[in-house]
Amino acid sequence: MNPAKVVRAQVKTLTDLPNVGKATASDLQLLGIHQPEQLAGQDPYQLYLTLCEITGVRHDPCVIDVFMAITRFVDGEAPQPWWHFTDERKKLYSV
Repeated sequence: MNPAKVVRAQVKTLTDLPNVGKATASDLQLLGIHQPEQLAGQDPYQLYLTLCEITGVRHDPCVIDVFMAITRFVDGEAPQPWWHFTDERKKLYSV
C-alpha cells in the first residue's frame, strides 16, 4: 500500500502495510509471517537472508528496504516509502 495512504489503526492484513503488495505478502508468508504484528522486533536483514535461503534466489537488495520500512512501521515509526531506507541499507549492508 502507498505509505501516504496507510492508517495505522486500519492495518489488519499484510497488504495493508506500507509498500506491501501481493508479491511481498507472498514472500512474508514464505517466512512464516501471516499477520502484520508478527513483524514486531524482526530484523529486516535477517528476513532478507532467510527469504533468499528459502527460495534459493538472491533477491534484489531493495527487498531489504521494504522489510526495513515495514518492520519500522510495525515497531511504531511513521510509514515511509521503501526508498527512504536505501541509503541506510547501502551504508550498513552491501549485497
